[in-house]
Amino acid sequence: MADLTLPPRDAGERQTLLDMLDHYRKVLMRKAEGLTTEQLTQALAPSDLTIGRLLRHLALVEDIWFHWRFLGGGVLRDWPQLVDGGVDGVMETADGESPDVLLAQIQRSIIRSDMIIAGTGSLDAIAANPAFDGQYPNMRWILVHMIEEYARHCGHADFLRESIDGRTGD
Repeated sequence: MADLTLPPRDAGERQTLLDMLDHYRKVLMRKAEGLTTEQLTQALAPSDLTIGRLLRHLALVEDIWFHWRFLGGGVLRDWPQLVDGGVDGVMETADGESPDVLLAQIQRSIIRSDMIIAGTGSLDAIAANPAFDGQYPNMRWILVHMIEEYARHCGHADFLRESIDGRTGD
């Protein structure tokens, strides 16, 4: 796994946003590193949240915000369950999936997102589709939202990983 030191504190706006997003993506994947399929489905009572479910959720969130909302793309083949059931219940589809499958899926989503980000000239560029509240966010807002999304869920993953095998830290 790549180094998880915090990004430089003197980079420009775009690089800072991209570095922070990349940092938290790596933190989440580090939390799953070395776990078995069974461990990926282990919850911390009373919640049914698992590291496997977080991986699946964040892979979907990557595609929702960058591919669907910003780019205006359609349903990707990684998400056949969305054609019928929408986003509800997607996290539960991670139960029983192997670490290899879940990590490969989130990595594919990240690669797609990074390609969209790289192809966007300005952080002021507006999304093709509205967010859930009907507003059209710009790329800057989406990047900040994704940093928040990963940071929040990495905190959940901290507790889950420690309950599984005692491992702490990023």
